[in-house]
Amino acid sequence: MVERETRVGPEEGLHARPAARFVKTARRFSSEIVVVKDGREANAKSSLKVMTLGAKKGDRVIIRAEGEDARQAVDALVELISADEHEPQEDA
Repeated sequence: MVERETRVGPEEGLHARPAARFVKTARRFSSEIVVVKDGREANAKSSLKVMTLGAKKGDRVIIRAEGEDARQAVDALVELISADEHEPQEDA
């Protein structure tokens, strides 16, 4: 098992688009992956589960993976979740 702690970087936290990108990335790996916040775990391959954690910018989370590509999965997801990027917003 591989796990790393990081802080949520995106301004929106892990909601909507950032969560969708996170889940899309997690699904590229065969390992079982979970995100842990405040002792609550969520399947990293489920947008709904990830969003129910309510992770906001600056919150500490743990990304944990188990499987043959666990190290690569954790590294990719930590890099993605900790990035402080601002995407252009679409006009409503």
